[in-house]
Amino acid sequence: MQKLDGQLITVLGGGGFLGRYVVQRLLTRGARVRIAQREPRAATFLKPLGGLGQTQFVACDVRNPASITRAVQGSDAVINLVGAFADMQAVQADGAGHVAAAAKAAGAGALVHVSAIGADSASASAYGRSKGDGEAAVHAAFADAAILRPSILFGREDHFINRFAGMMRMAPIVPVIAPNAKFQPVYVGDVADAVVAALGSGAAGKTFELGGPQVLTMAELLRWVADATGRRPLFVDVPDFVASALASGFGWAPGAPITKDQWQMLQRDNVVAAGAADLAELGVTPTSLGSVAEGWLVQYRRHGRFAELASR
Repeated sequence: MQKLDGQLITVLGGGGFLGRYVVQRLLTRGARVRIAQREPRAATFLKPLGGLGQTQFVACDVRNPASITRAVQGSDAVINLVGAFADMQAVQADGAGHVAAAAKAAGAGALVHVSAIGADSASASAYGRSKGDGEAAVHAAFADAAILRPSILFGREDHFINRFAGMMRMAPIVPVIAPNAKFQPVYVGDVADAVVAALGSGAAGKTFELGGPQVLTMAELLRWVADATGRRPLFVDVPDFVASALASGFGWAPGAPITKDQWQMLQRDNVVAAGAADLAELGVTPTSLGSVAEGWLVQYRRHGRFAELASR
């Protein structure tokens, strides 16, 4: 196990879905962890994971360079996990550049920036463009930064698999938008391990694409969730022209099934590119959906943990 005894590592977005796993691994390896985010009180649930004085909490907004400078002061390494679906250019592009510049000025020995598969400054989607611009800004300010591009993350607290499972629990009919779009879901714990591994000198300046062991279409993924939760909804494929019209005409509305930007993102497969440096290069063996999902998807079964007994 990589030892980080006594090192001060600042994790921006440390209280989020991925952040809690990253923080846990850093604490286990002996690091002092400074968790920086807009609402630091929302991350204090992480404090019991560390020893006395091992965790710090600081307010930070990546849109505010001065707050980043204060957050990364004295850091041996910096990890940026911040992402958003609103104000994307300011958070994921400009904000990423502010973080990289502050980390460099603070003398941090390493910077790990978490981006996303599909990051491309020429992307049709605002999300993809902001992620691509963010990577460019990071490279410009901190050339030795390691950049990680995960596919869709899954895990107990995710908003992807859980969203579909919740939908199937409530509705007998489930519309399938972009049924042929491909994903390579990656376990959040594996990405956390990759983040920590990327702090090593061997990852400096490199870009890694992170995906799990399975490539699934949207239709296959939904059917997998249905099987895992014992649900039997009727799946109805939504024609592309209908989905596109919905996204363009109503995607702005609260509660819309899909936004225009999400539709544009679905036009490109979310899988690891051929020949890309991946989890294996960071020493991480990818975890399959089936090997961990039972631990939390059981809540969506009709009889929970007693579903098998109820069926007898």
